[in-house]
Amino acid sequence: MRDVQGRRSRRRGRHVVLAACLVAIAGAAAATAPAARAAVWQPSPGHVQTAIWPGTAPDLVPDPKPESGSSGGAFDVSRPTMTVYAPKGRNTGVAVVVFPGGGYQVLAMDLEGTEICDWLTSRGMTCVLLKYRVPSSGPTLIDGHRYYPKVQTALQDAQRTLGLVRLHAAQWHVDPHKVGVIGFSAGGHLVAAVSTHFPQRTYRPVDAADALSSRPDFAIAAYPGHLWAHEDEDHATRNAEDLSLRPDIRVRADTPPTFLLQAENDDEDTVEQSLAYYVALQKAGVPTEMHLYAKGGHAFGLRATSLPIGRWPELVEQWLHTIGMLGSQ
Repeated sequence: MRDVQGRRSRRRGRHVVLAACLVAIAGAAAATAPAARAAVWQPSPGHVQTAIWPGTAPDLVPDPKPESGSSGGAFDVSRPTMTVYAPKGRNTGVAVVVFPGGGYQVLAMDLEGTEICDWLTSRGMTCVLLKYRVPSSGPTLIDGHRYYPKVQTALQDAQRTLGLVRLHAAQWHVDPHKVGVIGFSAGGHLVAAVSTHFPQRTYRPVDAADALSSRPDFAIAAYPGHLWAHEDEDHATRNAEDLSLRPDIRVRADTPPTFLLQAENDDEDTVEQSLAYYVALQKAGVPTEMHLYAKGGHAFGLRATSLPIGRWPELVEQWLHTIGMLGSQ
């Protein structure tokens, strides 16, 4: 395995840097907005956010901060929503729920959200962009230490949304047996979590949507984090040969077919994250396709067009054909 010098110090500052960037974006937006209304993320005209819970979300933290953000990101989300983007041209019947990344602290709603939906809908797929709860709604690195919330509320939001997609399948012209997920960074961890936590919900069911399956029919995780059991250990002492998963992810034989993507020079979530998940999936007999590239770094989304890794959307489309989601080519 390739060791990355200084990894822990960089990871300690990751959320600080990301949050600072998104704060700057949100601040600029707020400066031009009416004083009485704080800037929050909004979808583009013609699209509407819908609350995924009929009332207060379960296990809501007491006195949540008001949500803020901009076109680029979302902070302090306590009212999770979904935004549906209809396919352009021929409808394949496939739906994909999108989990943006952000370390379970913020959400990169453009880079790993709306831009992904633009690609998916251009290929005839319905896109459902989930604005799940943050911060600290899943495994979070804070000052070099891993924090596990008592309840992973992001997982609750993901399970709920998959049920809602199937509930509205006829209305949205979606095949309820062709509903998948795609996630990036922390969203990649959420892909693994929702792929391995079913059939039971991690919350008390509230309506008919929760009687429907929350198992994705396929799963795509790009530069996932929070999966490798040894990621937080000291560089000099950690066992890079041990590709064990963290205990909250328990792969089972009926985990959905999975596509994994990562760059070997990713110094925030190293390739051991994908490798650990790949090994567990293979041991369980789960059909898996993994692509590792020399360069690409972290959080490249669809923007690494000058590098070979930039071809990954084509590979995903080919894979969806091979597993029967998009039919034969």
